[in-house]
Amino acid sequence: MSTDAKPTTVEDSSAAKPPTSSVFSMFGGKKAEKKTETKEDEEEKKETKKESAADAEEEEENDPQFEPIVHLEKVDVKTNEENEDVLFKVRAKLFRFDGEAKEWKERGTGDCKFLKNKSTGKVRLLMRRDKTLKICANHIIAPEYTLKPNVGSDRSWVYTCTADIAEGEAEAFTFAIRFGNKENADKFKEEFEKAQELNKKD
Repeated sequence: MSTDAKPTTVEDSSAAKPPTSSVFSMFGGKKAEKKTETKEDEEEKKETKKESAADAEEEEENDPQFEPIVHLEKVDVKTNEENEDVLFKVRAKLFRFDGEAKEWKERGTGDCKFLKNKSTGKVRLLMRRDKTLKICANHIIAPEYTLKPNVGSDRSWVYTCTADIAEGEAEAFTFAIRFGNKENADKFKEEFEKAQELNKKD
């Protein structure tokens, strides 16, 4: 006699259920507390907002304004070229010959200009160094000056100046002036000789 008993399913009371807050409290967790705001809390929040706004306004009002101790006024810098016309301008490098050391020393690099005085009609050569604008050559282009080719170069000239006043007192120097290319060197010679002709006139 076979006793085929049908398996019966019984609901196990120990079946997995979602953990409750009491489970977490066993491990040091805290139960979630539902916070309800009272009228007092709302009033406190409003007061805090008001105080924050008042502090911000006060901070804005007390923002210090620092005035400069020294007031610098705009000053017109005179170059002593205001009464002159530029006849010619070219970039060059200038050297002077040091007789004691028997060598050429660089005087500066910058714009070399021929300036004609509006009153006297005389033409001078003025050259300033780049950036500092310090004068490195300043003399009348006298009719007796002679440009000579610099040995081994077709873009530089050598000449003796008897009265250069770049550093205050008139001094005699032998200058060598070098240009970026032959065309500029040739143009310098042409303009130099034109200036000599102008300076011959009374």
